[in-house]
Amino acid sequence: MSLLVIGTVAFDAIETPFGKTDKIVGGAATYASLAASYFFDKVKIVAVIGDDFPQSEIEDFGHHHIDTEGLQIKKGEKSFFWSGKYHNDMNSRDTLITELNVLADFDPIIPDSYQDCEFLMLGNLTPQVQQTVINRLKNRPKLIVMDTMNFWMDIALNDLLDTIKMIDVLTINDAEARQLSGEYSLVKAAQKILTMGPKYLIIKKGEHGALLFGEGKIFSAPALPLEEVFDPTGAGDTFAGGFIGYMAKVGEVSFQNMKNAIIYGSALASFCVEKFGTEKLRHLSAEEINDRVQQFVSLAQFEIL
Repeated sequence: MSLLVIGTVAFDAIETPFGKTDKIVGGAATYASLAASYFFDKVKIVAVIGDDFPQSEIEDFGHHHIDTEGLQIKKGEKSFFWSGKYHNDMNSRDTLITELNVLADFDPIIPDSYQDCEFLMLGNLTPQVQQTVINRLKNRPKLIVMDTMNFWMDIALNDLLDTIKMIDVLTINDAEARQLSGEYSLVKAAQKILTMGPKYLIIKKGEHGALLFGEGKIFSAPALPLEEVFDPTGAGDTFAGGFIGYMAKVGEVSFQNMKNAIIYGSALASFCVEKFGTEKLRHLSAEEINDRVQQFVSLAQFEIL
């Protein structure tokens, strides 16, 4: 049994009110696989990079027990690069540079050793590529989690709707939920999206937490108030990776386990934003993660006397 993460392994250059970076390692698959590795030791990654990507960074995946056999390296080509600048509220940003490079014609090849996949995390890529991954697996995974964004709703809605029919859990933010459903109320939006195919829906609300819908139930997870947020890049991917990593650890798909998984994913995301890029995700201890989870629990735990 393994957990397969598909997405981007890339370079980012980030500017926030707290400072700026030159090129650093980023990408949805990077954040998600690192987060998942704290809960599950059989994480496998499918992505594409150029030969400009440092070998030391590939080796670091191995230090986290992340299998990189599915990491394609294109000789003579450059890795995907994104540069952005965050506004003072840290909730909005401007994209300065997007260079697709090797991502422009990415064909996700699934190694034979990855065919034992029971948990699949589809990071934010074209819906067609996400479909291709599902179709290339010989057996349907026990749980398929998919992330997407408003960009695909704008330019590839039909492909996106076809892909949504194939998955179990969709993760999107509140603005995307409203756009996809045409409903302003998030409850109504969720009800409509759940008729499109997924069994569960997670609506991420950034600094306001997350909502889980499914099985006729709703769960509201808090967000942890942080003194400083240095860099929100990758927080959503970290959340998704922590979520599916915990689900792979417990092995059983249920609403209750998903509630717990959302808290663990939120805890990992709260670490991610405290440093630039993946810096904080590289060296967390089990004790740090458990302490952070307990902070989340204490935020929402109460008794009515």
